[in-house]
Amino acid sequence: MNGSTLIILPAFNEAKVIFKVISDVRAEGFNDILVVDDCSLDDTFRVAEKCGVMVLRHIINRGAGATTATGLVYAKDNGFDRVVLIDSDGQHSAKDISRLLSKLSKFDVVIGSRMIGDLAGMPFFRRIANFIGSLVTLFFFGKYVKDSQSGFKAMNRKAIENIKITFDRYEFCSEIVGEISRCNLKVCEVPIKILYSNHSLKKGHGQSIGNGFKMVVKFLFRG
Repeated sequence: MNGSTLIILPAFNEAKVIFKVISDVRAEGFNDILVVDDCSLDDTFRVAEKCGVMVLRHIINRGAGATTATGLVYAKDNGFDRVVLIDSDGQHSAKDISRLLSKLSKFDVVIGSRMIGDLAGMPFFRRIANFIGSLVTLFFFGKYVKDSQSGFKAMNRKAIENIKITFDRYEFCSEIVGEISRCNLKVCEVPIKILYSNHSLKKGHGQSIGNGFKMVVKFLFRG
């Protein structure tokens, strides 16, 4: 699979939108797509299977971190040179995938940042939650990025092989930033387009001030 790219879609209860997300990714010329279904309560698994993509399913709900880790292990074991992690709720534009990948010639990890450029479409509480998340990440892991909680990332083979995710839930985003520092990986952020909908805003992806405090507690008592 020399030069191959795997698009990883961690998914939980995304039956309403997963078909469109997969179709949009394919429209950009990417056919190696892996959906990791985190034991959804709806038809996410069945819809993804009907799309003809690779699908893995957790037998219990473990969280976004564990789902992402499953995708990275699959990419590593199957020899993919690059991966793109993209949320399955439709908030990201597939047209930005190539922009992230183009930076992997100079960087090991590229973060699609919602905190760069025009923030007009981003709800105020999301901006505050993201800012707090980035400060918490800096405090615990010693590295600051503007959008530490972004679910849209590209990684090269070096990053795939070295980044270890131990947190099962949304703390993993901060943990990845810590892993970037620990492994001396080169990172950059690029602005991305956000396509918020009622579906994506309702899901929230764990981005709240309250969950930020929970994240702090977990970091304080991590083993």
